[in-house]
Amino acid sequence: MKIMTQAYEHKGYPVGHCCYYGLGGAILKPKAIRDYVRANAGRGYMADDIEDIGRMAEPKRSVKLRELKLKFRDDLASDGARYRQLAHQIRKERNQSDLPKEAPIASCIHMAISLKFAHLYNGFAHLGQIEALLSQQGDLFG
Repeated sequence: MKIMTQAYEHKGYPVGHCCYYGLGGAILKPKAIRDYVRANAGRGYMADDIEDIGRMAEPKRSVKLRELKLKFRDDLASDGARYRQLAHQIRKERNQSDLPKEAPIASCIHMAISLKFAHLYNGFAHLGQIEALLSQQGDLFG
């Protein structure tokens, strides 16, 4: 079941678009991004590769899945830290009343946070897919 609420769209732009942030869209917390991925059965850019690994024979399958899981956890920690820094900077800028009114709606910081959103989205999607595969018994004989 797919969900889409107003929180994930602002003035016609989806949450991952730089103009979403530039036009004042809500900055989602990483937990909300994770929930959004889960609710929409999000697939990351490596979904097909992860499915291929899921079809391997054990124990190679589980070893590779666990390696990827650790990689994506580390990536999420790094991406999450940078996302929070960017979110803080955007909130700080939004609260300053002396900013020029004609500032570009897609400045570098807005592009940066939209890219970090994409990284978090992919990381959560990959981890969800890997967790699902690890909870299933793999083929022992290929």
